Amino acid sequence: MVRLAVFDCDGTLIDSQVNILRAVTSTFQRHGLAPPADHAIRRIVGLSLFEAMRALFPDGDADLHAAMAQDYKHAFQRLRADRNLDPEPLYPGIAEGLATLAADGWLLGVATGKSDRGLALALDHHGIAGHFVTLQTADRHPSKPHPAMLLAALAEAGAERHQAVIIGDTVFDIGMGRAAGVRAIGVDWGYHDAHELHDAGAEAVVGDMAALIAALERPAA
Repeated sequence: MVRLAVFDCDGTLIDSQVNILRAVTSTFQRHGLAPPADHAIRRIVGLSLFEAMRALFPDGDADLHAAMAQDYKHAFQRLRADRNLDPEPLYPGIAEGLATLAADGWLLGVATGKSDRGLALALDHHGIAGHFVTLQTADRHPSKPHPAMLLAALAEAGAERHQAVIIGDTVFDIGMGRAAGVRAIGVDWGYHDAHELHDAGAEAVVGDMAALIAALERPAA
């Protein structure tokens, strides 16, 4: 039987908070704007860049938001390339957990607000790219919680809705799952609080990879 687990990336697989905060701050400063507070930036992780900039600076117009999205992308790439800065680590247990799920017969995917290039670099850097049979990014889909990324992942993996689950750390991930008619499980080590994930419709919120694997093995609620 096909079983597909689709993971969000930032805040779920990879702890990219430091460079996200730096890149947003750099982008706002480039445009002569006061940078948002860190907690406000954390709230938009998971959105596509255009939607993230619109949420952080709603007074701007579409042209400004598009320019800020491009500037953010360039700032983030510079930060990633700077060997003097801390890399974006995997969260504890992620590499081992992915290997366990793959060995147990799960098909794995990613649905992320990252670009194709950014996702490929991140997965290759950590040596986990080979685990995934489908990769969906903001380059080819509307921003979460629109279900397009998840529906494309189902099609690529040959899975039905009842055979799949989305795993993520934000209400955008949970909302995407609900919009697609797919199970949604939250993780509490990312950017949104556990009670928010429950309120958004997560069937469970887990605190580590062992708990996630156990939740995946339980029948759908």
